[in-house]
Amino acid sequence: MAKSIKLQTSENDGLVASENIDGLDSNGKAGKTATRDQRADAISKAADERYEKIKQSEIHIADLQRLTMKELMQLAKEENLTEYTGLKKQDLIFKILKERTKVNGLMFGEGTLEILPDGFGFLRSPDYHYLPCPDDIYVSPSQIRRFGLRTGAIVAGQIRPPKENERYFALLRVEAVNGCDPEILTTKVFFDDLTPLHPKERLRLSSPAGNLSTRIVDLVAPVGMGQRGLIVSPPRAGKTVMLQEMAKCVLASHPSAYVFILLIDERPEEVTDMERQVGGDRCEVVSSTFDEPPSRHIQVSEMVIEKAKRMVEYGEDVVIFLDSITRLARAWNTEVPHSGKILSGGVDANALQHPKRFFGAARNVEEGGSLTIVATALVDTGSRMDEVIFEEFKGTGNTELHLDRRMVEKRIWPAIDVNKSGTRREELLMDEEELRRVWILRRVLNDMNPVDAMELLTNRMRRSKTNEEFLLSMNLG
Repeated sequence: MAKSIKLQTSENDGLVASENIDGLDSNGKAGKTATRDQRADAISKAADERYEKIKQSEIHIADLQRLTMKELMQLAKEENLTEYTGLKKQDLIFKILKERTKVNGLMFGEGTLEILPDGFGFLRSPDYHYLPCPDDIYVSPSQIRRFGLRTGAIVAGQIRPPKENERYFALLRVEAVNGCDPEILTTKVFFDDLTPLHPKERLRLSSPAGNLSTRIVDLVAPVGMGQRGLIVSPPRAGKTVMLQEMAKCVLASHPSAYVFILLIDERPEEVTDMERQVGGDRCEVVSSTFDEPPSRHIQVSEMVIEKAKRMVEYGEDVVIFLDSITRLARAWNTEVPHSGKILSGGVDANALQHPKRFFGAARNVEEGGSLTIVATALVDTGSRMDEVIFEEFKGTGNTELHLDRRMVEKRIWPAIDVNKSGTRREELLMDEEELRRVWILRRVLNDMNPVDAMELLTNRMRRSKTNEEFLLSMNLG
């Protein structure tokens, strides 16, 4: 018996399968009658074959989101789309996706899941800094319950176009969660149940290129995988540039680590500069600029920390550079329901619990993986609130890097106060000989004021290409 399966596309239904079987007319009055199970198997097999073919083709939603507006308009022209002039980028992507779905019947999409209070969720795109967009993919509550999905999971699967009364693409079948089989998600231990340990593996911030700022950080305040670091800085002391250089070094020396650069309440031009200076397949620059409401600052920070937690649950090493935790705390102070207990500087008593939970998530995990957070904290801003926020976070980290205003005024870079900076349990990150020489260096610099100490240290370190070479050249007599 010859059998053929034909897949058709309709505007509202996405994929329709029709079946023709030899000897069977439209009323089913034939000699041989196919059973219902046979028809269902045939339709399912044809749909799967069509799906696999399309999944391997170049109609991935994430690929469209990475294109520039000019490239999208050229693509729309090549595919003979009409009425696309004047559309915003997100609306143009939505139009291209919808037209392709009409032609191909199936598509393959992925994104980072955000579960809303109503129980359903959407797959957000990191290319839009996890903002709600028209081309987000809807995930039903039943799918979330079946696979145990949580906010921050990277979900990929088959999607269908919106029906007549719908606004969003919908996820039909979950193919992968964080790049793995969704069925194994139930075997993963929750992040909060993982065992935290002291950092033992060092994140190398000194590179052969010899950036002096990161070399000094690697010497006086080494950072390990799972570190919880605080950069204490007055305004215009170079903290953002310091984060940028540290991120570059991490990406260069640890290609397996995944890096987030989270900019909260930042200037738009700083965001653009960061995106152009630091990038790659293993790096995300996620931002919320100062002209956006505090609720947006909170939403983007929650998406980043939840995504990082899900990645750590799968055994990955994740590094988050946050600029700044002071502005994040300010956003929470604005949005949190007032408890009636106001601290000095106008800080609500409950406002700092959420930023502390964010910062406290950094840890080295015994079961595998780590989450490192290096955040900046503002001081000497003239705001009593900023001082209270810093005092609340002071001592919560296991490494601190202090930048000095006096060095900034004298245009000495990097403006690091060596005597105030340091790392707890640094003996776990350094070998015995390196640690002995660093302690000797600290004894020498401790007798000097911070400005003279930094001038001496930078002058000596410029004569060597690496920290190892500098330490070996020290006269210990």
